[in-house]
Amino acid sequence: MVFSLVTMLMISCNSGTRKMESDLKAFIDTLELRVKPLESGVALADFNAAVTGKDEEYKKSSELNIQLSKIYADKAAFARLKEFKESGKITDTLLLRQLTVLFNTFLGYQVEEKKLEEMITAKTALEQKYSTFRAVVDGRKITDNDIETVLKNSSDNRELEKYWLASKQVGDSVAAGVIGLVKMRNEIARELGFANYHDMSLRLSDQDPEQIEKIFDELDSLTSGTFITLKSEMDEVLAKKYKVKTEELMPWHYQNRFFQEAPAIYNVDLDAYYADKDVVQLARDFYTGIGLDVSTILAKSDLYEKEGKYQHAFCTHIDRSGDVRVVCNVKNNNQWMGTMLHELGHGVYDQNIDMTLPYFLRTPAHTFTTEAIAMIFGRLSSNPAWLHDNAGVSSEEATRISGDIRNNSRLEQLVFSRWCQVMFRFEKSMYADPDQDLNMLWWNLVEKYQMLKKPEGRNNADWASKIHVALYPCYYHNYQLGELLASQLQAYINTTILNTGATDAVSLSNNPAIGNYLLVKVFKPGSKYQWNDMIKRATGEELTARFYAGQFIE
Repeated sequence: MVFSLVTMLMISCNSGTRKMESDLKAFIDTLELRVKPLESGVALADFNAAVTGKDEEYKKSSELNIQLSKIYADKAAFARLKEFKESGKITDTLLLRQLTVLFNTFLGYQVEEKKLEEMITAKTALEQKYSTFRAVVDGRKITDNDIETVLKNSSDNRELEKYWLASKQVGDSVAAGVIGLVKMRNEIARELGFANYHDMSLRLSDQDPEQIEKIFDELDSLTSGTFITLKSEMDEVLAKKYKVKTEELMPWHYQNRFFQEAPAIYNVDLDAYYADKDVVQLARDFYTGIGLDVSTILAKSDLYEKEGKYQHAFCTHIDRSGDVRVVCNVKNNNQWMGTMLHELGHGVYDQNIDMTLPYFLRTPAHTFTTEAIAMIFGRLSSNPAWLHDNAGVSSEEATRISGDIRNNSRLEQLVFSRWCQVMFRFEKSMYADPDQDLNMLWWNLVEKYQMLKKPEGRNNADWASKIHVALYPCYYHNYQLGELLASQLQAYINTTILNTGATDAVSLSNNPAIGNYLLVKVFKPGSKYQWNDMIKRATGEELTARFYAGQFIE
């Protein structure tokens, strides 16, 4: 009798599990039918808006985003997801993973429909302002590429100051709108039970805010001493170049708008190696050599400057079915060589996700895991072995420049790491209190982590000139996490595939085994696994800063 009762209970339990899983699958299938055309429509409108600057494309993106948000804001659908989640009866691993992804997505939208519409409309308006804004110098409109060229190449202190100040003009024009958007985001986050939008963003992307801050504190500790030493050396070189005292160096002397890249203080001109090359073709050939074809991506991409076009770079997966495109503003120089390799890194990740996976798992394991892939490849533009294998640099020349390039790569990473400290801590503090003096907060952090001097009397919204603060909120820390993972994957490739003990990056060229490793272990799984689980499966251990420190700090 006892055996019969146990058997009946087991049958009943299994039946309940099958029923619940069947209902969840039906729920997901129906949701996909509603979501997929809207997500594809948004991605296509965003792409068209970026390359044309047309009002109607921005409007279309906003309207479709609002429709999509209404689906995710559906309270009855969220209640059903909550029921599935709390039942404990979803045991199928793929279904359980989809449930986790969808629950977190829906949770972020469980607010008043009107508030979501207002937030999307405000963000779209800001996006258009950033895309179409052109700085003015001496009555002439200039592009971001123009500014970067002057900051990088001019030795005229007055000209440098003029162009650096011009690069900040957009900040004051959008600052009020950005603060308004920050407050909208915070209001929504608090309604959902989070401390603020920064806290919500990290938690809903499966990151623990305390853990992320701990990583950044550790990186600060690892990099600060070395950065102080290198910054002193850097200042000596720059002071001599610009004929000023080291204490007179200002932000416009560091050769880019935000000091997020290392200035050229070593005796190597990487741009010279690309001046007579087609960087798009070099990127195409490189990826082909490691067994990752990018020709279909490039055929649908928009790669060169034009009026009204978005001036930065991004990669987009239009339909989660392989329609992957890149937007760039290519020049034949090292910056854009690195950018092409970087964006196509995102592209090969998206393009090679297993398309037999359920629709909602056809994304990278996390935003920073796709950044890691982009960074591994983006770093190659300044790698001597890669320059030899791909850009026609002789063995003798590659050897001659290797020391300076090694030093420059180290400096690049330290400069970028300190810049990421500014971005992470600024956003964290801004969302905690958007009414504080953000202009002062920004410069306090810049002075602390980047050791740059604020121009005397300056009180402008320089923070708002960084487009990520407004349009890609609470994301920037993922670039640094991506750098950590890039070094971890690089170390695994070096030791396991290439059988070399090198801690530095090597060429990675003309070896399909590298592409196959990434395809099988990183790309194909999509978001089938939680990000740290994927990393452990791909490298043998969870995410660690150890390989990054070994490559660039120790």
